[in-house]
Order: sequence, then structure tokens, then C-alpha cells
Amino acid sequence: MAAPLSDTPLSSLKTVAVVGLGTMGTGISEVLARAGREVIGIDISEAAAAQAVTALESSTARAVRRGRLTEQQRGDVLARFRTFTDLQAAADADLVIEVTPESYDIKQQVFRALDAVVRPETILATGTNALSVTRLAADSARPERVLGLHFFNPAPAMKLVEVVSSVLTAPAAVAAVTDLAVELGKEPVAVGDRPGFVADGLLFGYLNQAAAMYEARYASREDIDAAMKLGCGLPMGPLALLDMIGVDTARTVLEAMYAESRDRLHAPAPILGQLSEAGLTGRKAGRGFYSYEAPGSATVVPDALTPRESSAGEGGRTVRSVGVAGSGTMASGIAEVFAKAGYAVVLAARSEEKAQAARARIGKSLSRSVDKGRLSAEAAAETLERITPAGSYDAFADVDLAVEAVAEDLEIKQQLFAAFDKVCKPGAILATTTSSLPVVACARATSRPQDVIGMHFFNPAPAMKLVEVVRTVLTADDVHATVREVCATIRKHPVDCGDRAGFIVNALLFPYLNNAIKMVQEHYATLDDIDAAMKLGGGYPMGPFELLDVVGLDVSLAIEKVLHREFRDPGLAPAPLLEHLVAAGCLGRKTGRGFREYARR
Repeated sequence: MAAPLSDTPLSSLKTVAVVGLGTMGTGISEVLARAGREVIGIDISEAAAAQAVTALESSTARAVRRGRLTEQQRGDVLARFRTFTDLQAAADADLVIEVTPESYDIKQQVFRALDAVVRPETILATGTNALSVTRLAADSARPERVLGLHFFNPAPAMKLVEVVSSVLTAPAAVAAVTDLAVELGKEPVAVGDRPGFVADGLLFGYLNQAAAMYEARYASREDIDAAMKLGCGLPMGPLALLDMIGVDTARTVLEAMYAESRDRLHAPAPILGQLSEAGLTGRKAGRGFYSYEAPGSATVVPDALTPRESSAGEGGRTVRSVGVAGSGTMASGIAEVFAKAGYAVVLAARSEEKAQAARARIGKSLSRSVDKGRLSAEAAAETLERITPAGSYDAFADVDLAVEAVAEDLEIKQQLFAAFDKVCKPGAILATTTSSLPVVACARATSRPQDVIGMHFFNPAPAMKLVEVVRTVLTADDVHATVREVCATIRKHPVDCGDRAGFIVNALLFPYLNNAIKMVQEHYATLDDIDAAMKLGGGYPMGPFELLDVVGLDVSLAIEKVLHREFRDPGLAPAPLLEHLVAAGCLGRKTGRGFREYARR
């Protein structure tokens, strides 16, 4: 008599069958074999099975060369991996992981066939990242033994494994595969059954928005990708990541998400369907959003959409002196950036005292750079010498570029631009660092809207390389050209975008953060699990809740409201949980409590 599932011990998960030996199945097989499991690799294609063996031979040979395996260990790993083309080979498996194409028909056929082959206590896991585990389980003879085990690509390197339970899954099955994941050196995260689970549920919504942004010709593919890498510290830009994942795969995941959520943010951008139907599915096809050296290559090659290098100094205005308005962290950071690059800087605030305090803050920042060996004491002294504090904006009379970095309040900024208009000389460029307000509204407060542009620096300005250069419909070409030249001089990377809420970074970042809040609000996953999932599965430097507490929940809510007001999309409405926390004064690290609590300094 077979042991009931509730009595299945972890030690029984010694033999694992992997059904589907594509890239993911092969990677999972390697992880299991290297961890001492007997692995039965099954694929209907003899070529795929042979390729899986070759791939394992190559990867283990590399591991020997790098000193991570001995030749004896390599031989043992290879001996533990056997391949077959018939599901009957899974008869002795304690656990079966299917990694077949994302199709209910295919996966259900596999599960029905496995029902007739495996023992009653054998756990059946699906590697799906888009389909309903519950629906697959319901078709099984023993739905309590079916669950999701979602590895991330490349499986040997990626630490995250999402363990997905349906309402039918036995706790003993979840416990067994969770313990197995830990033994494999992975970090398991427990999630419920919904398309995309945690990591892909958040990631693919963001990727979809980036595709839609590109399709609308709001920004170039290169600028969208550079903005998210430099502005958020992501390892890849969203369009390059779509090409790596596969445009067709992304479309399938989004369709499954949209079928359940009916959230327009998950409705696949039409360009994903157009590229898929044209066979331009990304790296694997040699062309997707970008063009590649060959199918399967990661090397991007120039194509008709690749931006041409513009000639430096072409049609620009001369900028020798810069005025920075404001006395806060952003204003002092921007002033430091310009002074380091050799510009004469006038740092003006509402009082001489505030301006002096801002200059003193810059002095401390420069001293820290000297202590860390990033700047010589002489260079620091010369930089500080270039900054002249002023208690009135009248000091901007001779500057060539005036940059405001005051409170994110449209009325305050409009008053400031009206003052710039009266004080600054003809031909001076007037720039706003706003992250969410309409630049054109600042421009219309002046008699020279053609001279007004957005220069959105990121905090901390001395460290962050990105500047979003925001043209309005009235901005003059030479103003735009000049600001791009200035960005190069101050060693920042400019990305061009139009004058709409959120520009590039915030328009893509904050809906992702809002969706993470909704997951917690709906009790789908914990803060810790979501943060871990995005760091381990998405390569994010910080989890969404870590980032929200750093940015400030009040700042986040304000940006969410601006995005919702401009785009009128119900999916962009701020999560009620965010509004409640802000109303309670829980604003993040700055108040000692946000989504988490922090020690008071």
C-alpha cells in the first residue's frame, strides 16, 4: 500500500523527473544533479534531450576550470542525469517538475499522462509562470499533490524559487518542496495561485508599460532602457529584458494576467502582439525591440532605429555660469555637480543664511569625497570656491543657465519662474528639476517659454548619472541641444522625454510600487517575501517596500496621484493602504515608521 501524501518525508524526494528539457528544464536538472538528486530528464525530442546532456557537460566543465567542482564531482553529477523521451521514465520519481510550453493543453496532457505513471504519493510540480496551478491541479487524479515550483532563468544562478499553493494543495507537499528548495541553495517564497505570482506579477506589468511607452514614441528604446538602469539601478532596461525573456513569452504571461485581473495595465501592449506575429521575438530570433548579431546572441548590432551620434556643440548656446535656486539636498547636490565640472555657480535661496547653510552642506560632501580618496583636497577647495551663496534671485542676472530645485509645488515654481523672467538676461536657459509637475506650466509663467526646459536630476545628484531632459511643445531646439551638451560636461547621461506626468522613470517605477502595495493589501504575500522576490528574481537593488520607505510614502502618494490624474487609468489609482499610512503619519524612514518600523536616531 502506498504511503499517504501527508507521510511523505523530505528524504523521499531523492529522485526527481524534469519534463521538458529546454533552457529552463536543463537548468533545473543541473541544479538538482549538483545537489545530489537522481535526475530523470524527459523530452519528446531526442535532439532536446541530447542538447541538455551537452549543456550539462559544458557547464560542469566550466565549473571544474573555475575550481568549483573536482573532476570526480563532475563525473558524479553527469552520472546522476539520465535522459528519456517517454513519460514512463518518471514512474520511480518522488517529485516531477514539468517545464513544458506555456499552454494549458500541453500541460494538462502531461499531467493526465503522469497520473497513469507515477506513484500516488509522488508530488507533481508545474514550472508555469503564467497559468493557473489550480486549473492544472483540478484535472489531476490527486489534486492535493499538485503545486507550482517556479524557478527563475538561469536556474543555476538565480536564488529565488516561488512555491505556489492552490486551494487544493496538501501542506505536506508544500513543506517537502520548500525544504528541497532550501537544500538546493535557493530561497523559497510561498505564494498563492494567481498569474505571474509575485515576481513576474510585478515585473511583467512594468515591462508592459515600458513597451507601451515605446510604442507611443514617447521615448527611444535606448533612452527608456538607460533611464531605468541609471535611475533605478536595474541590471537591464525593460525592452532589452523583454528581448531576453522572449516577446512572445511576455505576451502570453500578460494575457493570462489580464484574463484574471482585467487591469488595463496588464492588457498586452499591441506592439508585443505585432512583434510576436512577425516572428521578432527577441534574442532567440535575432531581432525584437533591438537587432542582434545572430539568433540566440546577446550582442546588439546597430539597425535603422539606432540613434546617430550628434556633433558636439551643434547649434547650442554658451553656458559658463549656472544659477541654482533652492537650499535643500537636491539644490546643494546640483550645485556641487556643476561646480565640480568647472562652472561658476550662484546658489540662491530665500535668505543669505539658508544659502550659506546649503554651501556648508556642499563643503561637508566634498570633504567626505576627499576622505574616501575620490577627490583631492585641492580640487575640493577649488570646487567650493566656485560656489557663491546669495540671499536673492537678483544674483541670477548674469547666469547662462538657471536651475530651480525648490519644493514640488506648482504655484511656488511658477512664482519662481516669473522671478527668473524678470531677473535673468535674454538668452538664459531656465530649467526646472520637477519630477511630476508639467514643465509647460512653469514655462507659461514667463514671457519666454521657448527658453524653458526640464532637467530632472535624481537624488543624490552627485552620485546619480541620469538626467531626464524634458522638452515642452514650446522649447527651442537650441535650448534642448545646449542642455544635452551641458549634461555631457557634468558627466551625466541625458535621456529625452516629453512633458507628461512621471516622465520615464517615475511613470514606470511608481505603478510597479503601487501594484506591490496592492499585493500586501490583498494579503497575497508578505512585505518580506515581495521584497525578496524582486531582489532575487528581478535583480532589483532594493525591494519595493524598502524603496517606498526610503523615498517617503507621502512623496510616493503624491506621484501616484499625479499619474492617476493625468492618465485616467483606474489601475493607477493609489492603493488605499498607501493613503491610510500617509494619513496616519507613517511616511517611511524619515518618521521612523512606514511599511516597516525603524530605530529612531
